[in-house]
Amino acid sequence: MKFKSLHPWDLSPPQAIKVQNKLKGKIKLKKWSGTLKLVAGADVAFKKGRALAAVVVVSYPEFKVIECVRKSTKISYPYIPGLLTFREGPVLEKCFKVLRNEPDVIIFDGQGIAHPRNMGLATHLGILLNKPSIGCAKTLLFGNYVEPPALRGAFSYLLDKQGKKIGAVLRTRDFTKPVYVSPGHKINLTSSIKIILLCTGKYRLPQPLRLAHHLTKHSKNLLPKLKFLL
Repeated sequence: MKFKSLHPWDLSPPQAIKVQNKLKGKIKLKKWSGTLKLVAGADVAFKKGRALAAVVVVSYPEFKVIECVRKSTKISYPYIPGLLTFREGPVLEKCFKVLRNEPDVIIFDGQGIAHPRNMGLATHLGILLNKPSIGCAKTLLFGNYVEPPALRGAFSYLLDKQGKKIGAVLRTRDFTKPVYVSPGHKINLTSSIKIILLCTGKYRLPQPLRLAHHLTKHSKNLLPKLKFLL
C-alpha cells in the first residue's frame, strides 16, 4: 500500500503536537458508500523494549483471512498520552508498506477523532494511507458519555467539552463492556458504528482487529491457524 511520508516520526512532543494540529485540517468525515469486500485490523503490542505490529486483512462477510503482516521494531518514542501514534506509527508503517491486498476499510486498535486534537491513531494513519479508517478502542482516552444499555447494538455518544459528537460508546455484545468507536478519516460516525457491528460476531472486538491482536501476542506459527479463531 502507498503510505504518505508527510513528516518524520522522531519529533519532540511540541513538534509532534504541531504536526497533529497541521494534519487536523486534512480530516474528511463523510458517509461511507463503498462496497465492503476486504477489511483490515491493525494492532500494536509492546514487550521487552520492542514494538510488535500486526495487520490482518479478511474478506467480508466470510471473514476469511486473506493476508497477514507482522513487523517488529525497537521502541523509539516514549509513552505520552495523546501522542501514541508517534510510538506506534513507525512499526505500522512497515506493515502497511508491504501489504499486498488493499482493504476497503481499516480498523485500528485506538482512537479516531476522539482525541484532544482529533488526531488519534486511526485519523493520523488514515490520512497517511488515504483510506477510510475507524478507531475501535478498548478504553476511553477523551470525552464524556453516559453508559449505554447492555444490549448489542446499543450506544451512547461520546462528547467533547463543547458537546460535539466525537465518537460512540458501543455495545457489541449483550452484557459486555462496550468499545469506544470514533471515525478516523474518509468515514463518518454513523458508518463507523455500522461497520464495527457488521464485523463483530460472538466476541467483543471486530474480527479483523481481534485477529491482529492475537498476532501481536503470539508467535508466528499462529498465522496458519487464524481461521480457527473466528
